Amino acid sequence: MKKLLLALLFVSGYSFAADPIYTSWFNNLAIKGYDSVAYFTENKPVEGKESFEYEWQGATWRFSSAENLAMFKAEPEKYAPQYGGYCAYAVAKGKTASIEPEQFTVLDGKLYLNYNASVQQKWTDDRDNFIVSADKNWPAVLND
Repeated sequence: MKKLLLALLFVSGYSFAADPIYTSWFNNLAIKGYDSVAYFTENKPVEGKESFEYEWQGATWRFSSAENLAMFKAEPEKYAPQYGGYCAYAVAKGKTASIEPEQFTVLDGKLYLNYNASVQQKWTDDRDNFIVSADKNWPAVLND
């Protein structure tokens, strides 16, 4: 019986896929509760409010205003970060990783997030090639 339980635990550990939208272990907030529309309209990270929430693709998205919430509802694919909000650099490297909402790039109408400032610098140094790699790896990287 013990061997069976251990075998099941071992196998099940490899059968879990990452969620399509990055959220932390402690809540279901996309972008750690930051307003994805604000990256485009204000070019900076802005914390969302509980009073402006929307459920999309299995995650809770927060916005700083009713206007931003309405903009997201109308075109979520336009305002959602690339690669489900996982670190774009990690996805380019064939992995998934969390993000810091302050580490972002808006380029050609797309939002990219990064793990931390150090990774953001690496991302910036060869961003175009990393985007090509990340695009090739997404969404298969969720199953690795």
